[in-house]
Amino acid sequence: MRMGLAIDAACDLSQAFLQKHDIAVMPITVRVDGEVFMDDRKPAEIQRFIDRRLGSRSHSAETEPCPVEEVQKLFLGKLVLEQDCVFCLTITATRSPINEHVNKASFGILKSYRQVREQAGVPGPFMMRVIDTRNIFAGAAPLVYEAARLIAADEPPPAIRERLTHLANHTYGYMLPRDLYYLRARAKKKNDRSVSLVSAMLGSALDIKPILRCFRGETGPVGKVRGFEQGAEALFGYAAQRVRAGLLVPLVCASYGGDLAVLSHLPGYAELRQACEECGVELMEAPMSITGMVNVGEGAVTIGFAAEEHVAEF
Repeated sequence: MRMGLAIDAACDLSQAFLQKHDIAVMPITVRVDGEVFMDDRKPAEIQRFIDRRLGSRSHSAETEPCPVEEVQKLFLGKLVLEQDCVFCLTITATRSPINEHVNKASFGILKSYRQVREQAGVPGPFMMRVIDTRNIFAGAAPLVYEAARLIAADEPPPAIRERLTHLANHTYGYMLPRDLYYLRARAKKKNDRSVSLVSAMLGSALDIKPILRCFRGETGPVGKVRGFEQGAEALFGYAAQRVRAGLLVPLVCASYGGDLAVLSHLPGYAELRQACEECGVELMEAPMSITGMVNVGEGAVTIGFAAEEHVAEF
């Protein structure tokens, strides 16, 4: 059976990984200051967004996840012909309508694929399975990584789905923003009250940064630190501890909202890299999606890994 993967653009993974596993990307349209960006994880488009230096203006951007019709077009025009089963992984349904779009699209896809395959001389049935990673940005990476590994091992679809559903409840996404004012402005536009004006003002005045966590679809602060560099050191140090304690998937994904070369120069990153090397864990570096930068601000760091349930200690 030919099996493949599709993700939405807000899942942060390296371009090399996407190309190696031929992973399809469902794009997100971003409109800001009269400009349109097609967020499809292509390096050139991400770099174009960074080069435009939109900065604080991006909080007013409009984002449009891949609509139902475009999801159907992607599958019926390409994936149903190339694969017999596709696992479609999305960021958490609590933060984006993309999971709902894909589920709605699946009805039309499964209704129409037979005719498409017959006309192309492709025999047999087609299956698609929609998986909510229950996480965001780098936090979605462990499920995609594990899905690719299971597909390469030729595991049957029911076993893959069961494993991914289990991991979705044990995946952690941590984020360190640079600019609390920006984060609050974006949250206000989306009617998200998770970052208050008081905390934004206090944080900026004292240079206090929150460490945010997404777990099982819920996002909120789990710690605070003084200064971005100190925050990076605390976050990377904490991730190194979790690596040494043992992960459920041998991967840590670090994404950055800007030039990836910045990551290796942040305090604590060398310790995380060393911990991963010692424990046989892959450390994947990925550019944050345009959608991610629009929602949390440029220069933010996110970390994703899968582990047994634990209490965050910062």
